[in-house]
Amino acid sequence: MSAILVASNRGPVSFTLSEGGSLSMRRGGGGLVSGLSEVARDVNALWVCAALSDGDRGAARLAPGGRLDQAGYDTGTVRMLDIPPATFHRAYNAVANSTLWFVHHLLYDTPNRPHFDARFRREWESYRTYNEAFAMALAEEAPHGARVMVQDYHLSLAPAMLRGERPDLRVAHFSHTPWAPPEYFSLLPDDVATELLEGILGADHAGFLTDRWGGAFMDCCETVLGARVDRGERTVTHAGRTTRIGTHSLGVDGKALWTRASEPDVESHMAALRDQVGDRRLIVRIDRTELSKNIVRGLLAYKQFLAAHPEWHGRVTHLAFAYPSRHDLPEYREYTAAVQRCAEEIEDEYATEDWDPLILNVEDDYPRSLAAYRLADVLLVNPIRDGMNLVAKEGPVLSPHSALVLSREAGAAAELGEHALTVNPYDVSATATALHEGLTMPSDERTRRGVLLAAAATALPPHRWFAAQLDALG
Repeated sequence: MSAILVASNRGPVSFTLSEGGSLSMRRGGGGLVSGLSEVARDVNALWVCAALSDGDRGAARLAPGGRLDQAGYDTGTVRMLDIPPATFHRAYNAVANSTLWFVHHLLYDTPNRPHFDARFRREWESYRTYNEAFAMALAEEAPHGARVMVQDYHLSLAPAMLRGERPDLRVAHFSHTPWAPPEYFSLLPDDVATELLEGILGADHAGFLTDRWGGAFMDCCETVLGARVDRGERTVTHAGRTTRIGTHSLGVDGKALWTRASEPDVESHMAALRDQVGDRRLIVRIDRTELSKNIVRGLLAYKQFLAAHPEWHGRVTHLAFAYPSRHDLPEYREYTAAVQRCAEEIEDEYATEDWDPLILNVEDDYPRSLAAYRLADVLLVNPIRDGMNLVAKEGPVLSPHSALVLSREAGAAAELGEHALTVNPYDVSATATALHEGLTMPSDERTRRGVLLAAAATALPPHRWFAAQLDALG
């Protein structure tokens, strides 16, 4: 058994079930997975994850005890949990993505939502059951004294549950999202807010991407639980236990990113994009159509920039890659439609026979995204709230000659803001001005800033980020 265990909703691999019933495996998606996969293999960690699809469930049921590595798959040491689909749906979609994500990113339209009723209580029970499944699997797999790294808001209850089963283990929890301030966190029912905080406080170490998010967590513990908080020592003491609060700012592996971005498929996409846009300057954004990513205001800012600066007509193109996200939730379907409507308005108003002012693409294509990074003159990253935002870090590594327009509400602003063009994400006019400033910035100044941005972006790559949390557990 492994002395290091990792737990996350999404695992390092996923499976697709063909019409003939055969299973095919591919790498799991998402920033968390890409950051953790190689690290977990290098330290021989056992990774516990959930089956997300029918293909995943089929693979988990055929593997002994859900252990994919014992079923002949080249996955590293992985246990995939076959949680009943209805339970998983309520835990993942109704609570994690439709409640906790909305709370931490301050996304609610509060005159209308949320409303926590009997249906929510059933959903919360499923979230608790889902966390119990992880806690029990970790308790079964972990040798005495092992270190367990629990990841993200999907598993906020698991540390305390695991502590109850295995007090010998050293447990860390890491939040990849922002953390809501007490006045917003208190939208949650009092008992739910208490259970979430006490769940994470079951860990010995609670990690966050920035001091700001860790500070908000401590504020919630003090306000909601009445816990004793030592901000100097960065500890929270509650119910006879003390949890240390750490800041671990996840960066990118610059060498690995460049290696991937230099492969033939990326070079091919670069040539195709250049054929499409000619020698025009490029404003690039790469995002999921996620409510917090603020794509619509970004497009409105570009539209205002075009209105204010007719001298740029025909000389600039905006590459906006907005990949679908969470389309099983109605808010996300509506938001994607709003993005497309805004893009059509820009095209209708400004496009000419020989100039496309905007190229919007909603099909996920990682090599094409890497190609766009490399070609960017300005990178727009304007979330209304973001735990970190790795796009803001990947871009300067692959395009150190570009200017970065960055929301002050992204966690990455704590490290990159000094060298970026920092904006209030709600201020469309200021964002339009920043786009112009980025395009007109002297090349030597863009290069000077780009070198500093790339250095900050690669300061704590995934291996060092993970090692720092292991060290924090002793």
